[in-house]
Amino acid sequence: MKKKKKKLIIFIITIILVIIVGGYIYKNVSIEKSNEDEYQDYTPQEEITEEQMRQTKVILYFENSETGELETEIKVIDAKNLIENPYKELINLLVKGPQSSNLKKLIPEGTIVHDVTVENSCTKINLSQEFLNYENEEQKLKVINSIVNTLTNLKEITSVKFLINGEECEELKDVYVRTNE
Repeated sequence: MKKKKKKLIIFIITIILVIIVGGYIYKNVSIEKSNEDEYQDYTPQEEITEEQMRQTKVILYFENSETGELETEIKVIDAKNLIENPYKELINLLVKGPQSSNLKKLIPEGTIVHDVTVENSCTKINLSQEFLNYENEEQKLKVINSIVNTLTNLKEITSVKFLINGEECEELKDVYVRTNE
């Protein structure tokens, strides 16, 4: 009788262990399956073009029409445009003006960007005479800050120097450094 009781207890324990191990295995397999379903590859509905893959964002500074303060505008452009001379491209984007109707361009109409070079982390911008057609001293500072803030967003640029038709101009003889964040 004791042998039968012992065998019955061993049989019951074995059944319990099989149920526990089977439940554990089933639970892990269903978790793995749900994880596989969760992390399936995403297939876009349309192909991404080469131009879309090259898109990058740049930060430009323009004047807010209502407050008169400088404000950022993030513009998405083709990174291919930044390969040859990214600094000149950024200045040209400032010359073109903002996309937002709430912002207004600061660089005087007719300004031509002759050349932009970098020496020792200082950007030298060679502009046409029209650049000096700002309304007053306050407007001059906004124009300068717009350019300086835009260019010093780039890690390698710490200061900006302005030239007019390749020459130093008494009005813009200083080297400008970004002072506010």
